[in-house]
Amino acid sequence: MTRSEGGFAILFTFIIAYVFTVMTLPSSLAYLRPEWVALIVIYWVIAIPHRVGVIVAWIVGIFQDVLVGAVLGQHALALSVVAYIAFMLHMRIRVFPVWQQSLSVLLLVGVYLMLVLTVQRTVATTHWTLWYWLPALSSAAVWPWIVLPLRWLRKQYAIN
Repeated sequence: MTRSEGGFAILFTFIIAYVFTVMTLPSSLAYLRPEWVALIVIYWVIAIPHRVGVIVAWIVGIFQDVLVGAVLGQHALALSVVAYIAFMLHMRIRVFPVWQQSLSVLLLVGVYLMLVLTVQRTVATTHWTLWYWLPALSSAAVWPWIVLPLRWLRKQYAIN
């Protein structure tokens, strides 16, 4: 496989994350939606930091801003910061067992949510409750089910 073919597999994972991000859920479950795009960014930054890093996270975030109709740059900023933190800690995180990685993901998605909330509150008056932080918990809970298929994809397409 060539490097570009692996690039298409990475792009495909982001497209799937975008689809899951805009998929409708009942209003009672909306707060439980994991942060799919952030999870995929975190995985690829930890797995192949030389190919997916802050710039890719920023581009992915701009697309997410356009997709969900958010303030342009809020997800880009949040994903870039999360990608930077994940990049700085990737050698430590990747040796953890998956359940400990889930704790790292909980904190990283928490940082992501905090940055998104900060931008939202800066540009407009937004009301939030403690339910706002539930996607960090649900993202940590689904992390093992993200890691296994993406590891398989990496091996299948020899993404290095």
